Amino acid sequence: MTHFFDRRDFLRAAGLGAAALALGACNSQGPRDAQRLLRYATRKNEALERALFSHRSMNAGSPGAHVAGRRFPSYHISDAVPVWDPALRGAWRLEIGGMVERPLSLSLADLQRLPRRTQRVDHFCVEGWTAVAEFTGVRLSDLVAMAKPDPRAEYVDFESFDEGYHESWDLESAMHPQTLVVYGKDGNDLSPAYGAPARLHSPIKLGYKNTKYLTRIMLLPERNGGYWSDKGYEWYGGT
Repeated sequence: MTHFFDRRDFLRAAGLGAAALALGACNSQGPRDAQRLLRYATRKNEALERALFSHRSMNAGSPGAHVAGRRFPSYHISDAVPVWDPALRGAWRLEIGGMVERPLSLSLADLQRLPRRTQRVDHFCVEGWTAVAEFTGVRLSDLVAMAKPDPRAEYVDFESFDEGYHESWDLESAMHPQTLVVYGKDGNDLSPAYGAPARLHSPIKLGYKNTKYLTRIMLLPERNGGYWSDKGYEWYGGT
């Protein structure tokens, strides 16, 4: 097992333990109490995850695991695989804005001309499975630096053309060296099944936080939820 597996299992156990202790101590009488206690456990989990987070902790893929290739599961919320159609939408571009001094609008070619990074890493799904893939792209920290962020920005939202899917992160996590805007997978151009033309990927967050079909990155003063986190999934979503 890697450090990431150990950390995730520990956090999961800690969250369940905190919830169980609180429920037992308070003699919960119904859903309202349960929701309050679950919110308390979530806050405690996030505080612990933030305390354990480090920019120096790097993932290198599970030892001995092979790249999953086409077996790597694909998810989207649209009825069919989302495909960017230039005839309907115009040329795809990635917008970077919000609390920045220099908003950016980048084509795929612009991204590919920037310093690239290829990393073989784990992808952790909230459903419990893990797969290894090789991702190629640009460090998000490089893109944010180009846009000159406002020092007051603390969060970042990643928007998608997949039926408006989005998820927000804390800016500290987003600046991790392994957080990439990806345009290649396993030595090939990113395919529509996996989020083309570009997607977000980092091994430090669970899969649902890694927005595919990326169109806009917005720096914000506060978190603004997300597709799955608004439905009850943990907002922080760390691994």
